[in-house]
This record gives sequence, C-alpha cells and structure tokens, in this order.
Amino acid sequence: MNNSKMISSPSEQLTALSDSFKDVLKLGQQYVDLLDQLAQTDAAEKMLTATTALVKLDLANAFINFPQHYQAADYYLIFMGRLLEKHGIDAVKISENARHEFIARIDSVADQESFKFTVDGGEAAFTEQGEQEPLFYLDLTNRLMQFNNQALINYFIVRALKKHTDLELRDAVKPLIAFAEELKADLDFTINLGILNTENGQHFNLVQPELDLRVIDRLFVSTAENDYMLMNLPRNNGAELVLDQGIKLDIAFDPDDYSQQWFFAVQDPSSQVSFFDTLLHYNLIRKWFLANREALAVRSDKLVLAGDDQEATSDYAEPTEVFTPDGDQQEGEHDDQQ
Repeated sequence: MNNSKMISSPSEQLTALSDSFKDVLKLGQQYVDLLDQLAQTDAAEKMLTATTALVKLDLANAFINFPQHYQAADYYLIFMGRLLEKHGIDAVKISENARHEFIARIDSVADQESFKFTVDGGEAAFTEQGEQEPLFYLDLTNRLMQFNNQALINYFIVRALKKHTDLELRDAVKPLIAFAEELKADLDFTINLGILNTENGQHFNLVQPELDLRVIDRLFVSTAENDYMLMNLPRNNGAELVLDQGIKLDIAFDPDDYSQQWFFAVQDPSSQVSFFDTLLHYNLIRKWFLANREALAVRSDKLVLAGDDQEATSDYAEPTEVFTPDGDQQEGEHDDQQ
C-alpha cells in the first residue's frame, strides 16, 4: 500500500486538522458574507448572486460539522420573499417551521395552505404542501421561470376551489404573477406565465393533437342554461364562446397550419383575463373543462434558452354564425375522423 498520502504521525494529523480549520473559517466567512448580502441588499442582482452562490455552497467537512444552517430550498424561498419585499408586496409571509425549514403562506389562503421549494439539480419548484403540486419552476443560473399548467389546474381549480372562493384564489395567484414580472423586469428572466398569461391572441395548446367535436357539442348544450352564446368560427376551425364584458373564449385550430393543433385562446378588450381566470370565475367553462379534461388538457411547454418557436398568433377569422352541432362543420369533421 502506498502510504505517501496517508496521515500517520501526530504531527501530520495536527497539521491536517489545522488546515481543515483554516478552510472552514474561510468557508464560514464566505457563508456569513453571502447571508448578509441576501438579507440586507436592496439590489435585485445582488440578491440573485447571493442566492445562486448559497444554493451551490458545500459546507461539508471531514473534521468539523457546521452549526445548524439552511438548505438550498430555503434560500430560494428567502430570495422570493426578499424580491417581493423590495417591491412592497407583503401578501406572502415566510417563516421557519419546527424542522428549521422555511415555508410560505399566502394571505388569502393562509389558514389552510402552505408552500415551499423543492430542489432537483439546478431547478427548484414552488410546491404546495398538500398534494405536492409544483406550481412553477425556477432556474436561477439560466434565469428561467415558468408556471406548470397542469399543477395550476390541479391545485387551484380542482382542489382549492372546494375550500376557498374564486376571489380568494385570484388574490393568491396575484403575488406569484408579481414575482414572475419582477424577475423579468429586475433580472431579465425569461418567464412563461402559461395559462395565467392575459395577452390577447396567446394560444394554449392542448396535449392531444386532435379533438373529438362532440366535446364542443357538450359545451353548446351547456350554454342553453346560460346567457352565453357559442359561435362557429367561419373557416370551420372551431368555436367561440361569447361571455360578458366583451370577453370571448375560443377553442380552435389554425386552418393554415398543417398540424391543425387545437388550442384555447382568450380575447379580452382590457387584456386582463387569462384562460386560468375563465376556469376560475365561470362555472360553465369549469364544469365543461373538468368533465372533458382528458380531451381538453392544456400542454405545459418547457422553456428553452433559444427563442420560443411556438409564439402565439391570432391569424384566424372572427366567428360569423351561431354554433350549430348538427351543421356541416360537425358532419365534415366526423367524417374525417372515421
């Protein structure tokens, strides 16, 4: 056995211990400096720099155990809290639990709900603690943030709406959107709001590439009990539900796109209503969507560093006639599917 690298003498052991202490002291000072920077700076860039370094910092040492310290997930949450605090948003309360983990509570649902980050490699997920739904993902190194459409629907629309009002849940979503907007404005993050996006013409592609038109027929039947009208799109490429205050929800495909990918799109004169909002506030849409969710599930596209090649367009025509489930559109489409 080669003993040249083994510590055998008392002198060598003491020297190794001394060197280890010196390394730990340097590491400890670096750790303290980063904690101070994250806690005290008002500059978003310095908050991000400190958080990124803390997440990657390895405090393990063969000779010395560091005193109790936080984990990577905690630093993500502290960073989120500090950035919201910088912009005067206090709806998210962050505290330390009995296990010395940081958790977040959002004012409008704080009585029953809590949230924390879970970390997987270089990505962290802001996760509700009931069913572990990852509501959004955060990548500090690549400056990416995106919401998870499936988790937003599972948590807010399917479960939380049984315990909270739609207005309470709307208020719970607001600071999450604000956090995304602050990441973009202050730190040049690329963000994807998913179904929370309120831009007119934004397309929310379905998971399934094709849609059985009987699903739209079911929406038509449901409108008979409401004051809303379902209209055919003029190129037989879907339908448009006319809601109140000039808001419209389209379920359609682009007839000029060979893939004929189906999608949802919301048209709102004030650009304040998202597809998520239509599910949250309109019982008609919510019941229809959830009853046909396998067919209508919305895709969550992962952000990439290159440009978004799935940018939404609004090149399809406005509807010109009331939707008729027994019309030529239905017959032609069903024939194509047979």
